[in-house]
Amino acid sequence: MKLLFDQNLSFKLCQALADLFPGSSQVRLLGLAEADDGALWQHAKANAFVLVTQDSDFADRAVLYGPPPKVIWLRCGNQPTHTIEELLRDHAQAIAAFEQDTTANCLEIL
Repeated sequence: MKLLFDQNLSFKLCQALADLFPGSSQVRLLGLAEADDGALWQHAKANAFVLVTQDSDFADRAVLYGPPPKVIWLRCGNQPTHTIEELLRDHAQAIAAFEQDTTANCLEIL
């Protein structure tokens, strides 16, 4: 599974989590830092990414439009990159199950 980290999450997560989520990227690395939510949504959909965000707008979009893409909504507030990495590692099994669940559109992680 490939994750696409929203602009408010560090590009460093891509390398830090490469063992669990190979092929992951971050919007700035893809030249999409200035793109609107619709463009990010379409890019994630077209390229088989799961969007990872702290933005409720993507969670709302997931409910409205359904997957793909699926959305992981981090509801932990602004945290250091290592804390976000640890959070995603701690929830790796839940994330894998979420990806396989054809009825799920958004996974909230607190």
